[in-house]
Amino acid sequence: MGNQSYKDLDIYKKAHALAIEVHQMTLGLPAFEMYEEGHQIRKSSKSVKSNIVEGFGRRRYKQEFVRFLTYSLASCDETTDHLYTLFETKSLTDKNKYDYLCEEYDHLGRMISNFIRSVEDGHKTRHENRGVRIQNRESGRENLVSSIENPGSSIENPGSSIENPGSSIEGQ
Repeated sequence: MGNQSYKDLDIYKKAHALAIEVHQMTLGLPAFEMYEEGHQIRKSSKSVKSNIVEGFGRRRYKQEFVRFLTYSLASCDETTDHLYTLFETKSLTDKNKYDYLCEEYDHLGRMISNFIRSVEDGHKTRHENRGVRIQNRESGRENLVSSIENPGSSIENPGSSIENPGSSIEGQ
């Protein structure tokens, strides 16, 4: 069974936990950074998880899903850049915290990239999953039922498979 909620996604769980950690870290920044770089890093870290959520809500449409996951990946990179800026300007002085957050955002970026690849390679929309095989009791032949194009009718197509609904229908 697939994920029922964005909260089930490992990339969301990690992005959410990191956004909380970044928010907490910014509370210890110098006062002048609270509304400058501190504000920007809080926004970008929260954007990573928010784009995962929005993409999940649009998962029915593969291109939309991938688009928002790509935005999430970009926000992940932006957050790493803000960390770098804070560390280089000595606003973030805890090297261990800096190294930890950079490593975690790097790992999250790889996770999101792998997830995008998985969606691109194997994602099926609800419409693609509507094609089902049924057994014709009289002839023993398989028929493809397509409730999208013509609800309730079947198109005889013994060579098609559920993985590729509609294959070799046209041109017959």
